[in-house]
Amino acid sequence: MAATDSVASFIRGAFRSVWALELLLHLKRNGARAWSADELVEALRGSALIVSQSLDSLIRAGLVSIDEKGCARYQPASAELEQLVAAAQELYARKPETVRRIIVSAGHPGLANFADAFRLWKD
Repeated sequence: MAATDSVASFIRGAFRSVWALELLLHLKRNGARAWSADELVEALRGSALIVSQSLDSLIRAGLVSIDEKGCARYQPASAELEQLVAAAQELYARKPETVRRIIVSAGHPGLANFADAFRLWKD
């Protein structure tokens, strides 16, 4: 099953990198807890720059909030966003390569088209 247009569009618009998606899913899995940037760097084994950029984009997308102590928490701004996150999470669990291609194609459409030319079959 191919990604629905709305889910693919959401993924393209919300995630600048797979790191951002992984960060969001980590926060979602641990929804009862707020995380400092340093804790997220350690938990995800990423760099401070990647975590910072990912948090900024997720905040702008209305998926994460920052509390008064500067800690991040999964908090979608609407029920629709929460449903889109759940759909993206489910698609990522079933077809991680599809989701990676959607994210990469948002930033580098020419590169994605070039890579697709070498694919043997469609998803």
